[in-house]
Amino acid sequence: MVWIRYPLYFLFLTLVLWALTWLEVTYPGSLQLQVFENPGDVRGTSEYSVLEIIQPLIIAVCGLLMGWVALRYPSQRPLAFPFGGLAIAFFIRELDYFLDRYIADNFWQVLLGITAALVIAYTVRHRKRLQVALARIWPSPGLMLMFAGAFVLFSFVRLVGHEPLWQAIMGDSYMRIVKLALEEFIELLGYFFWLMGSIEYALQVRATAARDPQPAAVRRRQTRLGRRS
Repeated sequence: MVWIRYPLYFLFLTLVLWALTWLEVTYPGSLQLQVFENPGDVRGTSEYSVLEIIQPLIIAVCGLLMGWVALRYPSQRPLAFPFGGLAIAFFIRELDYFLDRYIADNFWQVLLGITAALVIAYTVRHRKRLQVALARIWPSPGLMLMFAGAFVLFSFVRLVGHEPLWQAIMGDSYMRIVKLALEEFIELLGYFFWLMGSIEYALQVRATAARDPQPAAVRRRQTRLGRRS
């Protein structure tokens, strides 16, 4: 099955990227990578772009997958919960522009701080169970893909998309839309890595649970859930 999934990932990502590039080439400006909200706006924003719409959708799917793992497989909950919290943090960060604009300035930072505090408190409290959950699932291709996505989002895009870098490279020919386009496409790649990793992790957890004997408490809980449904 894994030999089928990875070619499907390849085809899906290639199709999405082809559609985005075709859209912009055929209808210039359709991706809205630089929108000027008023006559005095000289910088513009990419928050209204198609890429910025796709990214929260990807994050939402990742969060739902982690929620499914945490609900269905308690042994992996100490690992799935922090990943789900990270997905929420990503989601809040992607909506920062609109939260600041329509609710309150820096409101997204408050939400991000609350989310981070809850995740850190849970992780510290359940750190031993987290080690057990990680040991049960490792080595994990899904976690490695998620690590690659985190590297792209936290490190690569921040450094390569750094505005002074492109000002130095392009000199007097610098155009901010070039920097915005590059940054958004790299972020999209990072989120695609995160999505593939989340899918692979959820499937691995399911396969591991089916292969390993379940504790009696887990079996009783699943029996009760089955009766209710």
